[in-house]
Amino acid sequence: MAMPRNRRTTTTSLRDSDTTRLPDSDKIEGAGSWDALEWTKIDPVVSRPVPHGLSDFLYEAEEVLAEGYGVLANTDEAGTLFVTNFRLLFLSEGSRDIIKLGTIPLATIERFNKIVIKQQSGPRQSDKTPTRRLLQVIGKDMRIIIFAFRPRTKQRRAVFEALLRCARPSRLWDLYAFSSGPSRFSNISPRVRLVNEYLRLLGVESRHSSLSTIEDGSFTSSNNWWRISDVNATYDMCPTYPFSLLLPKSIRDEDVLQACKFRARSRLPVISWCDGRTGAVLARSSQPLVGLMMNMRSNADENLVGALCTELPGGKRGRRKLYIADARPRKNALANGAMGGGSESSANYFQSEIVFFGIDNIHAMRESLVRLRDYLDTHGTKSSDGMSSFLRHGGWTWGGGNLSSMSASVSTLGDSGWLIHIQNVLAGSAWIAARVAIESASVLVHCSDGWDRTSQLVALASLLLDPFYRTIKGFQALVEKDWLAFGHPFLDRAGMASLMGSGLELPRQSSSANFPSSPMRQTPGAFPSQSPMPNQTQTSNHYSPIFLQWVDCVSQLLRMYPFAFEFSSAYLVDFLDCTLSCRFGNFLCNSEKEREQYGVSDACGCLWMYLDDMRAKVGSSHVHYNLFYDPSKHEGPLLPPAAALAPTLWPQFHLRWSCPSEAQTGEVEAQCRSLVEKISELQRAKDAAESKAREMIATMEAVKAEIRNEKQISSSAMNLARKAKRENDIIKRAIQSLGCRIHVSENDDCTINIERNLIDLPERITSSRSTNSPHSYDEKMDTSVSVTLTPDDDDVSENPILRVCENLCPQRTRDGGCKWPDSSCAQLESQFVGLRANYDAFDRLSIYDSYFQPE
Repeated sequence: MAMPRNRRTTTTSLRDSDTTRLPDSDKIEGAGSWDALEWTKIDPVVSRPVPHGLSDFLYEAEEVLAEGYGVLANTDEAGTLFVTNFRLLFLSEGSRDIIKLGTIPLATIERFNKIVIKQQSGPRQSDKTPTRRLLQVIGKDMRIIIFAFRPRTKQRRAVFEALLRCARPSRLWDLYAFSSGPSRFSNISPRVRLVNEYLRLLGVESRHSSLSTIEDGSFTSSNNWWRISDVNATYDMCPTYPFSLLLPKSIRDEDVLQACKFRARSRLPVISWCDGRTGAVLARSSQPLVGLMMNMRSNADENLVGALCTELPGGKRGRRKLYIADARPRKNALANGAMGGGSESSANYFQSEIVFFGIDNIHAMRESLVRLRDYLDTHGTKSSDGMSSFLRHGGWTWGGGNLSSMSASVSTLGDSGWLIHIQNVLAGSAWIAARVAIESASVLVHCSDGWDRTSQLVALASLLLDPFYRTIKGFQALVEKDWLAFGHPFLDRAGMASLMGSGLELPRQSSSANFPSSPMRQTPGAFPSQSPMPNQTQTSNHYSPIFLQWVDCVSQLLRMYPFAFEFSSAYLVDFLDCTLSCRFGNFLCNSEKEREQYGVSDACGCLWMYLDDMRAKVGSSHVHYNLFYDPSKHEGPLLPPAAALAPTLWPQFHLRWSCPSEAQTGEVEAQCRSLVEKISELQRAKDAAESKAREMIATMEAVKAEIRNEKQISSSAMNLARKAKRENDIIKRAIQSLGCRIHVSENDDCTINIERNLIDLPERITSSRSTNSPHSYDEKMDTSVSVTLTPDDDDVSENPILRVCENLCPQRTRDGGCKWPDSSCAQLESQFVGLRANYDAFDRLSIYDSYFQPE
């Protein structure tokens, strides 16, 4: 039901608290149905600072300009719509997270409209029926978005006016790329990379150019056939060509200046790719100025084109054949003669053959993409009206949503003709690559101006011929050479701001792109009222998805040759999104001259550095890398047969918004990537376990070594203990044989008791002398003397008897001698020494000694 006009309440903003959510009474009633779309509480949008919690979602230098509450009709989800200086950002009210479908860079927006839908009044209803305020946003990336707003709140007006100011900047400097600056994605000079690619083609990779060589003009080089020329260093000869050109070595710069006058926009024939082994080349130019009668000629142009036909390799006689590939339909080439253009005559060019590929112009490509986008939006699982999808209502389109069924025939895509155009470009490129690879012929490619269809054919043929261009680094070099350096007008084709400061005019589109585009997408009884953008009748007519079409062709080759490309389809999608968003400066302006003149490379970030940074954070498992890449399988050129050139929809790009299930699931690559991630996790777990096991083994080895060392020390100690025990036992027995008693206490103190009477020792000695019987004495007079021996006395002799004499004998002299050498104690000493000597001698005896041998 409609709200009374006098009822005005306020709702809680995201800036109030990170945890604040709108209560149920503040949200949209009946979000699942357009007829029930109503707000219960809302406040008008006013100029606000960045809401609290939104700063985490914003890029560097991104500022919020306007906001409003609304509903994303594609998913029936309520939230807040923010307009920043870079994008249109939709934040879900429920999840408080960015909704990708409703978030689109401003430069990616092709057009936007205000739409008012009024419900037809019934017989008993008031004339003032509620209206639905809608904002339709059509993107260059195949999506159509619808936002709904509450009537009379002026929220849609605030968002719409902010889009007019930001999506249609009056100057190039107003783009977000200049606001954010180079940041950490600073750009290396593209001119240095171009010369390095030329050096690679010439086979002199040992040389490398630098900013100094570019500035002083010493970057020129050559081989047997070709040379790098600086004839266009100041862009005076041709403002849309690069500063350095690859030319035949036999052609002087003076002849080059003459030849450029015979080609449209002075875009004379130059070499784009050459085969260092055979000398065959791919050359490019614009149409010749032959005039209406097709009779105008130029000797300088004919000599320059003839120089592309070098001698055949391998000692063969003669010169190679030249094919002149005109990308246009024959009738279009003839029609251009009325404006001074036209096509070559094979009679005027040496050993040449003219071939027409019949590829349509930029206007046909633009209309084809519009029809394809509208068809996908109508028949996808998610439509811009949120309710009319055939698949949602059980309709039978696309074979029930099956990708192979819906892409099997180009006629099933609403007669858009997009896949037919893709097939024509693929077929022409494959034909050119086959002539160079199989016949070793040279090919000169051109269209009208030589920067749209020519870039498509030459770049795609180079991709087929050279495996280097099928790597990530080579793909960058290919894009910079054949698209950026050779002047594809990205500014005009993308509908971006002009350098002269005039207003940006987005191109006029067919009525099929407007909402609603068919009766089935209208609510019964409703009629739309549209508010077109200002100056819509004066819109530019140069917008065309030429580069998008070429990337689509690359994705088709990636599908046909999954082992030949280092990059994946996800890399192409991210690369194309960055190109369309104008977040970086690589694809701004129309030529290399303009980017150099306005310092775009220094003022803006670099797309290549950004993509490299994305991969560096994850490593080789990043989605940009092709899991199946195996360069050994396709070391040479790719020459697809005609039967293989049957393109299908590119699901990762074409279907990601209208049919996301087809874009994300059911693919071999997605399944393999999931398996690879699991294998990587298991491998990491295995490596961690092996590392831990190695540490444990090392610890065990160290412990075993310590145990072995301790064991050796213990064994040595035990041997020493056994030896000491044997010696102690020997000494004990010897002392006991002398009549002494030995007692060893627990603290290792040794006590020796000598059972002798030392008091009347002089008398006994005298008596013994007189009776000549020194050993006859009275045992009853013996007394027991206790002697304590300490094992730490190193200064005392090892002989215990000697130590007894030294400690007790009062007749010892200071020099250790004995005053009574014939006394009993001296005799005991001599006996002990004799016994010790005998024991030692006996201990040294062996069983093999002669003492025990039989006589």
